[in-house]
Amino acid sequence: RDLHSFPTRRSSDLNAAMLNRVAVGFEGQRRFAANASHELRTPLAVQRTLVEVAMTTSGGVDPDLNRLGAQLLLVNERNERLIEGLLVLAESDRGLVGTAPVHLDELVAAALTNYTELASEHGVDLRRGLAPRQVDGDPILLERLISNLLHNAIKYNEPGGWVEIVVAETPAMVVHNSGQQLPTEAIPALFEPFRRRVADRTNHRDGAGLGLAIARSIVTAHNGTITATPGTQGGLRISVTLRQPEPPRVGHTTGRGGDTADCQNSGGAGGGVPGIGG
Repeated sequence: RDLHSFPTRRSSDLNAAMLNRVAVGFEGQRRFAANASHELRTPLAVQRTLVEVAMTTSGGVDPDLNRLGAQLLLVNERNERLIEGLLVLAESDRGLVGTAPVHLDELVAAALTNYTELASEHGVDLRRGLAPRQVDGDPILLERLISNLLHNAIKYNEPGGWVEIVVAETPAMVVHNSGQQLPTEAIPALFEPFRRRVADRTNHRDGAGLGLAIARSIVTAHNGTITATPGTQGGLRISVTLRQPEPPRVGHTTGRGGDTADCQNSGGAGGGVPGIGG
């Protein structure tokens, strides 16, 4: 037996064991976050219902009770958003169970429609440039990715500002907004959980600070990349790359009469969404 190889084998075994323990630890943390989030959803929903019932049955005649009830509902809403964000973060960190071709431009168009009212409330103009683009992924997580990026771009802006979102070949999506000028060295921290552009942990109106952390986790789960750079006129420019669907296999399925069937989706070339002007 070669005794000289024994230390090397032992070192490899120790490294493998250590990596296994680290992997188990990370998975345990994900499961804990997911389980804790699930367990907290029910009591939060009960609390919200109790506050709403108390405010309704009081008849609205007690201004102090109304003010307290409104404050409790705001705190409850923030906690519910936090729990939902932790759930999404835990789920996306596990990776994708399955993927399918997704029309990214259609998801963005729907999200822009949903955020029109919020943008109007903040005095922010929404601009778009959407080319037909398919990606390989989970439509629910991709919808959440778009929603988080749009919500952040509107929230961290200024009256009279703008948000521009572009879907193209490469990168797949770019979200650019006006707003406060940020130093380059401050940007990486924004992708960490519970970090906000406004460094005030007591400011509940700015959310839980999970938006970009969730966005990064979703993109990573899709084997893509997400990068952020300071905008030339303030704000951020966030670029996302995503994989295209693999080309369909042709020639393995026979249609009527024995002819080879084309497996191309009905929404392929020529079936995309028309360009939407801003």
